[in-house]
Amino acid sequence: MNKNIEIIDKTLLSDNWYSLHKIQFKYRKKDGTWETHSRESYDRGNGATILLFNKKQGTVILTRQFRIPTYLNGNTDGMLIEACAGLLEKDNAEDCIRKEAEEETGYLVSDVRKVFESYMSPGSVTEIVHFFVAEYDSSMKINEGGGLAEEEEFIEVLEMKFEEAYKMIEIGEIKDGKTIMLLQYAKINNLVG
Repeated sequence: MNKNIEIIDKTLLSDNWYSLHKIQFKYRKKDGTWETHSRESYDRGNGATILLFNKKQGTVILTRQFRIPTYLNGNTDGMLIEACAGLLEKDNAEDCIRKEAEEETGYLVSDVRKVFESYMSPGSVTEIVHFFVAEYDSSMKINEGGGLAEEEEFIEVLEMKFEEAYKMIEIGEIKDGKTIMLLQYAKINNLVG
């Protein structure tokens, strides 16, 4: 543990969906003096996301679904275009993303490759997201996808040209951070023809 941090108190504020805590801590500054801080930290577990791409066709698979936080913050219809993703729960990241890809997109992918991991909102959320890519083709489609009704998922599956998806970042149609990061990774590494 960091000898310059001392947790003073951790108070549970909510455990309705996930856990929200108020954390009081001391932080030792460079001059050796201590400051006391108070922050809220939301723990929803860690997640995984994947960009499915078809190099030969020059396409990617994305999803569209309603996201209430975006609606509350100015997204007029609340719909968000995203890369497939999910929470790890009891799975490791690789098993999780294979399962999520099948549930959300209908594609059964086996050769997934982890490319990096990232804290997505480190000022308030504990979550680390594991980022993957995988090549897909039509032979891997085993169902229509769309998510699980029992998890209240109503997901539209989108197959589009990579260049169209990439352009959607610039024109503001794709605003999801993980999706932007994966599309930029694909562009930089020439994953899609």
